[in-house]
Amino acid sequence: MEWKPDRQIKKAIYKQLAEFIENGIADGSFLLDKPLPSERTLAKLLELNRSTVVAAYDELESNGLIERKRGSGTTISKDIWGITKKRVPSWNRYIEAGSFLPNVPVMQRIRKEMVDHHLINLASGELSEDLFPLKSLREITSDRSYIGSLGYDHPQGSEVLRKTIAHHMEEFRGLHTNPSSILITSGAQQALHLIIQCLLKPGDAVAIEDPSYHYSLPLFESAGVKSYFLTADENGIKPDDLISLHRKHRIRMIFLNPAFQKPTGISLSQKRRKEILEISSLYGIPVVEDDPYSLTSFSGKPVFPLKSMDENGNVLYISSLSKIVASGLRIGWIIGPKPVIERLSDAKQQVDFGHSSYSQWIANDFLESPSFASHLNHLIKQLESRRNQIIESLDTYLKGEVEFIIPNGGIHLWCKIKNEVNENRLLEESLKNGVIYAPGSTMGSNSHYVRFTYAKEKETNIEEGIRRFAEAIKSSRE
Repeated sequence: MEWKPDRQIKKAIYKQLAEFIENGIADGSFLLDKPLPSERTLAKLLELNRSTVVAAYDELESNGLIERKRGSGTTISKDIWGITKKRVPSWNRYIEAGSFLPNVPVMQRIRKEMVDHHLINLASGELSEDLFPLKSLREITSDRSYIGSLGYDHPQGSEVLRKTIAHHMEEFRGLHTNPSSILITSGAQQALHLIIQCLLKPGDAVAIEDPSYHYSLPLFESAGVKSYFLTADENGIKPDDLISLHRKHRIRMIFLNPAFQKPTGISLSQKRRKEILEISSLYGIPVVEDDPYSLTSFSGKPVFPLKSMDENGNVLYISSLSKIVASGLRIGWIIGPKPVIERLSDAKQQVDFGHSSYSQWIANDFLESPSFASHLNHLIKQLESRRNQIIESLDTYLKGEVEFIIPNGGIHLWCKIKNEVNENRLLEESLKNGVIYAPGSTMGSNSHYVRFTYAKEKETNIEEGIRRFAEAIKSSRE
């Protein structure tokens, strides 16, 4: 069989092989009365991985061109023209043709590995269950004698919850708003999705931080939006860089995480916050503020959102209860100008007909209860203790090998590995050692970093996880 894949083109090798065999069937090169080579034989003959041949045969079988029977091998379908055969859709073609892009392979791998409870998890951006206010939430659910309507709610979400969130924003975050300017979402992720899908169009340019959580999201590329990067120092992004970027690319929207930024833990300085708002007003560029962590300050001093300084309505503010109460509640919200909120709520209603009433009741009662403030104080102390543990562990096991800025809030530590290391091999060695983290390339353009999350594991596991990671670094260099 004289065939070789073309490795210079983007088309997957299994697809090239499937097309070659399909063409061979059509022109008679492969005879109807003779079996096709087995997967193992064909892989050896063509010097390919067996999985590539299996995928090619799967494709051909889906299209009704071949039949595979245990004990009889692979043969060309006797009903190749589809007169009587019921054909199975070629699902691989549909999967690859969708406009909504999948996560990059390394992110898919990390998420699959995180379900393995034998791994020490320094990758997951969520709280451990012992940090959830379970007792208070159980009391709220068990004591409810009237749970209210279970029909569709207001398109923007429960009015009662929106009033409570408006009060919460003023009391805890120094931000005055009203219920009509709030949309309840399924966490911050849905809020970002709605904004990108509804307020931007293909070809629009946006500015995001590098590194940032937004870097890892396929949402921008799926929408045909072009992302341009703003690097940061210890005070956050530089306003002059934003002006330069806008002049080059006509930036349509800026995505920022100003408080204890994910993954660096850096907070945008007060001076730069003012300058960013001035730039936003000067050029008419909206700012999307993603604020999961401003309530987790370890200093005891409140950290108010950028939105609290917004006098002109230029900032769309996103937050949620995922990082301060429980990720499973799926309660997030957007605050913005009323016409924008109405546009986004219309889109959300098309997607899911509004948010779950039950989780909104629970969230409302917890935010209204005295337990919220005490839970928040407990959470901050626990996160600070875990932050201290990861710093101590890095100093113990990797002193001189890594650099990092100590975060004063949030749940992440951004760590630079000083000496050369192969990122892929380091991840594999770490998995072998039973610890997982987020490689730097998933959060930004520089691969010599790793992101550790210290909210998912207790102190003893954090120390052991860093010890295992240190061993993985040594192994990856051998």
